[in-house]
Amino acid sequence: MTQANGPLVDFSQRSLYISAAAIAFNPTFWNIVARREYHNKTLTRLFNNNSLRACYALALAIFSLGLIRDALYERALRHQPVVSAFQSTPLAYVLLAMGNTLVLTSYYALGITGTFLGDYFGILMDEPVTGFPFNVTGAPMYWGSTMSFLGTAVLYGRPAGVLLTGLVFVVYWCALQWEDPFTAEIYAKRERERKMPRKVE
Repeated sequence: MTQANGPLVDFSQRSLYISAAAIAFNPTFWNIVARREYHNKTLTRLFNNNSLRACYALALAIFSLGLIRDALYERALRHQPVVSAFQSTPLAYVLLAMGNTLVLTSYYALGITGTFLGDYFGILMDEPVTGFPFNVTGAPMYWGSTMSFLGTAVLYGRPAGVLLTGLVFVVYWCALQWEDPFTAEIYAKRERERKMPRKVE
């Protein structure tokens, strides 16, 4: 819908709230599931004590939920007013290109298990990844995704997309406050165990 005057965001649209719920749900879901896996091996037991298969299953679930979230976001934007002054194709493509670059290079650097919480399954990386894109930001997957959400909003000329992008930012920021210390402790525990003297039998 094109709207020259009136509200920038149509809060009467149910699709706006469905999109917001999906944005909030996804990181909450994978953090809860991953914590349960770390403490109770819930998924590993479901996959015959095969932690790699369990991690791949979670990866598939997270990826699928991401596709659903993105589709709901696009649907929500289509139901919102268009503000031509807000629409900028060049800026949108720059944001999308930068965002997708951060996301895709992060995937490449970490691999499937590194990207999809393999640490919680006991699948740890040998060394921290310090090259691009991690020399730009500590969470390229999250901030690249946030840039892509904003780029899509600008491409469609929907201010409602900025509102939802703000929610993406907040949700990811909160997730990092939960994830980073926990992941750091997983690796610190490994280092402590490596330094412990081995028993001679």
